[in-house]
Amino acid sequence: MAARSTVLAAFTAARAFEDDAASGPRSWLRWQTRITSAAAFEAVAWTQRLADHQAVAETLAAGQISVSWARTICGWTDRLPADARGDADQILLDAADGGASLRDLAGLAEEILRRTAGPDTDSDDDGFGSRNLRLLTHFRGAGKLDGDLTPECAAALRAVLDSLSAKAGPEDIRTETQRQHDALAAACHRLISGGLPDRAGQPAQIQLHMSLDQLLGLPAADDAIADWAGHAPTASPGAECDAAISPVVTGHVDPAELAAQARDFLHDTGADNPGDAMPAWCPVCANPRSGQQCAIHPRTAAMAHTAARDLILSRAIRLLSGPGGLAAHLRGALLPQPAASISLPLDLGRSTDTAPPSLRRAIIVRDKHCQFPGCFQRPSACQVHHLIPLAQGGPTSLKDCCLVCLFHHQIAIHRWGWQLHLHPDGTTTAALGDRILYSHAVPAA
Repeated sequence: MAARSTVLAAFTAARAFEDDAASGPRSWLRWQTRITSAAAFEAVAWTQRLADHQAVAETLAAGQISVSWARTICGWTDRLPADARGDADQILLDAADGGASLRDLAGLAEEILRRTAGPDTDSDDDGFGSRNLRLLTHFRGAGKLDGDLTPECAAALRAVLDSLSAKAGPEDIRTETQRQHDALAAACHRLISGGLPDRAGQPAQIQLHMSLDQLLGLPAADDAIADWAGHAPTASPGAECDAAISPVVTGHVDPAELAAQARDFLHDTGADNPGDAMPAWCPVCANPRSGQQCAIHPRTAAMAHTAARDLILSRAIRLLSGPGGLAAHLRGALLPQPAASISLPLDLGRSTDTAPPSLRRAIIVRDKHCQFPGCFQRPSACQVHHLIPLAQGGPTSLKDCCLVCLFHHQIAIHRWGWQLHLHPDGTTTAALGDRILYSHAVPAA
């Protein structure tokens, strides 16, 4: 731990993370070392912790104390005046080396604090300076909540949980911790229904999220598809919906199917009937055909297939999205209210100064976090970035915008000159001169 922290401290001091357009060491660690946000936070915290506690750093490097005990001792002595921390660290480390238990060390730390504390004043001693809260989401949107609350915040939260976590009756077999969880969920729902201030420029909203595959799997989906293919009506009005729920339909890209369609597109025989003759010219290279084999250079052929995939995806999005698209028709025809409410536009070609709320919601559902390679800032910390600048006539549309955090938007892109590219399959690349960053695996040479 001590050795890693020393290396990370030097890396941070040199601001080497900026070479990869990262906003700081935490985001760089998450990206390059593939660790969780909590692990990155702890790694960076250790660099500062050991810089402030030299004796602990030396003892930890020598393997004479465990990481958990070192963290605990630093936490105790951080409450002391700055000029007393070094000596207090050494006293506690000597006691630990002499065989003192953690309980003994806690009592010794409390005595040191009592003797070094100044007169009672309004200070950071109530935990205000170390207050924090982290909500980490993981599998299927579930989350883990962790933090240090001030006494006032803890008391307020305790009052809310006590009020809403009482057993509903003898049939209520939830455990105490389950009731505490449900009480927090109930408090959040009450706050949402009562109205919340804007979040990152857009009002908070509950979303009903479904995939196109789920809609296609519903009974009567085949009849709905046939009906849409005839005249593509819009979804039912849903005027009684109070707009607190926004249904959003998403899809996914099947790489194998997309590659097959690109091959079919490029090597289409062009024959209307099976018996018709095959054209003599290849539609990719414009050279005489040799069976189905393209005669051009493999690298040029790869570019042609990439262009074909992009074209197929773009046309598929236009076919499926919008109030008259297949997704909206299936939702309106197969689902009850409020899921069948008026469709939200998923693609707007009109240039505007700001993204409409409905478009921003669609971008959030698609992107989920900052799209700059290696960054995972949540939507609440992001802005909608126009891939083609508005000053150059860039459209405000789903395929021409993406979420980018404030750092990457205002600094990396608009100050440092990085160019961000969003590909039809949802991956992104960022380029600055000869340097290219990928949000996905680097293509094989």
